[in-house]
Amino acid sequence: MRDIAATSFATLLATIGPLEVASVFALLAARAGATLRRRLAMTSCGIATLVLIGFAFGGAPVLAWLGIGLPAFTIAGAILLLLLSVDLVFARPSGLSSLTPREEREAEGHADIAVVPLAIPLIAGPGSMAAVVLLMDRARTAVEAGIVLGMLVLVMALTLAAMLAAARVMRLLGVAGVNVVARVSGVLLAALAVQFMLDGLEAVGLVAAAQPAPVPPQ
Repeated sequence: MRDIAATSFATLLATIGPLEVASVFALLAARAGATLRRRLAMTSCGIATLVLIGFAFGGAPVLAWLGIGLPAFTIAGAILLLLLSVDLVFARPSGLSSLTPREEREAEGHADIAVVPLAIPLIAGPGSMAAVVLLMDRARTAVEAGIVLGMLVLVMALTLAAMLAAARVMRLLGVAGVNVVARVSGVLLAALAVQFMLDGLEAVGLVAAAQPAPVPPQ
């Protein structure tokens, strides 16, 4: 149980990126009042949570309807997460982990940006959508699925807290601090992406299941 909780928390923390979300939110809502910023943060986190929960429960049936096997989606999702980890390690923003310059320009022209681009694609983006489907696929029991959803709610709560304290977080960490956190998350996410890829290859019989290391004699 601890393993799936730790894996779920680390994966969702890296793919959603509360600090990165807070830094973008601070820029987009810089001219908004405190009440409006609070409403934007709560609305965007609520919508993103519902979207990701929808993917958690509906991702596998939709894939089956499209004729896509879970091993194929696992490998594709792992590749997507691996690309996201490269963006994080090299502090190279892309459409996977942040807003594109065009999306930022469009967001600046809207009074209410809670749905687009904050909830989608900034918080519930391609990386986090793929991650939640992969994590739910690895959950073998209802308890494990509940743990994955619990970790999702926890990460979203951290994201909301970071958004509400965005100005103070940016002053405390600065750009360099946010990049350090992103790089560490990227390294962890790369290792998790490789594990997901191995799981997908194992499911189709292309690699053998890993055997536990023998216990040395006493």
